[in-house]
Amino acid sequence: MALELKTQLKLRPELILTPQLRLALKLLQMNRLELEEYLRTEVEKNPVLELREEDLSLEALAPTGELHQDEEHPWEALFAEEFSPYPSFSFEEPEEISWESRLKQEEGLYEHLRWQLTLAALSEEDLRLAEYLLRNLDERGYLTLSPAEAARDLGVSSERVEEVRRKIQFFDPVGVASLSVEECLLVQLDYLGFSDSLAARLVREHFRDLAKGVDFLAQKLQVPPEEVAEALEIIRGLEPFPGRAFSSGQTLYLTPDVIFYKEGGRWRVRLYEEGLPRLRISPYYRRLLADPTVPRKVKFFLRDKLRAAEWLMKSLDQRGKTLLRVAEVLADLQRDFLEKGPAYLRPLNLREVAERVGVHESTVSRVTHRKYAETPNGLVELKSFFPSGLKKIGGGAVSSEAVKEYLRELILKENPQKPYTDQELARMLSQKYGVKIARRTVAKYREILGIPSARVRKKV
Repeated sequence: MALELKTQLKLRPELILTPQLRLALKLLQMNRLELEEYLRTEVEKNPVLELREEDLSLEALAPTGELHQDEEHPWEALFAEEFSPYPSFSFEEPEEISWESRLKQEEGLYEHLRWQLTLAALSEEDLRLAEYLLRNLDERGYLTLSPAEAARDLGVSSERVEEVRRKIQFFDPVGVASLSVEECLLVQLDYLGFSDSLAARLVREHFRDLAKGVDFLAQKLQVPPEEVAEALEIIRGLEPFPGRAFSSGQTLYLTPDVIFYKEGGRWRVRLYEEGLPRLRISPYYRRLLADPTVPRKVKFFLRDKLRAAEWLMKSLDQRGKTLLRVAEVLADLQRDFLEKGPAYLRPLNLREVAERVGVHESTVSRVTHRKYAETPNGLVELKSFFPSGLKKIGGGAVSSEAVKEYLRELILKENPQKPYTDQELARMLSQKYGVKIARRTVAKYREILGIPSARVRKKV
């Protein structure tokens, strides 16, 4: 059989990612900060693009009589337009933005202790006193003033301050609010059940001699060297600076992409545009294209840059509209969360939102990826609007976020001398809220919330 070469034309449907589509998808999954950085980079790379000045009016950008529209290149009409990364919306009085919520900081020592304070059974007066002590801890976890000074500042007795301080010392990390390294180590030894051990005696009576070694201490205390070595090993396992693990101070700056607000009894959404570059086509290059003296190669270069600018602006516009539509659907579906808090989040999946918006699930996933929303409950990630669900007894479902809130409420109301075990919490969630949940799931949620086990929560 002879081989031959021939050309054939065939038609077949095939999905191809065009440069425009690639750009649109790239912008869609960018969050607010990434988009701002990307736009500023594009302005530097593309000479046709420029940042619009705040005082530049539409009239100033209108075409003059000296410039003529080239019938051969209709895309030059872009020169007479301004573009924003988002569609324009007008509002009578935008809500004031809370800049504190823009900062997401890793949990500090104060926040960690303050949360434990809410679980402690303290009177209102003791709670106020404890708050004052927590605010006077240094980065190592030590108290920066004496109990007598705190008592004088608050108008209470030194004994009262000492009693509250003693409770705080057994919070996590153990030994916090101590006045010296020796006291900090002794508190940790007490917590571990070594209050009457040789290790405690060494810290209490011979702290300054610990560095002199086993032989010196054994001879001084008339104790076998093996026991001294064992005691020193216990001391080495203690933490002399309990606040050290919380002193990184790394701050992550977050900016919302959308803002949920209530107006006229209805929940509305607007896109957060403050500080985002607003782009336009440079009038200077518009005049260059209309100038017959400009070489053809220069014009070809400018047209390529114009085409790229057009794609960018269309993609930005589409990104803003899609993000707004998705956020509006979320506001409608999660109305109870916006009005009442995290306990009222309903189970939700991407498909339900995608069907309402009229896009593919992957588009909703890209839109909500690493993007944040300003809500009455603070700055939250859009992904948190899609909690998984747990089945309820008798049918229906409840979100995992709601179950976490139920769990937090139960632990807050427990007897600190007899805290609930995970098994008891699972049973109470089932009886009180009708949630079908396993003990290991309770333990998992408790760890996510940062709540210690019943053994650690127990207050003697």
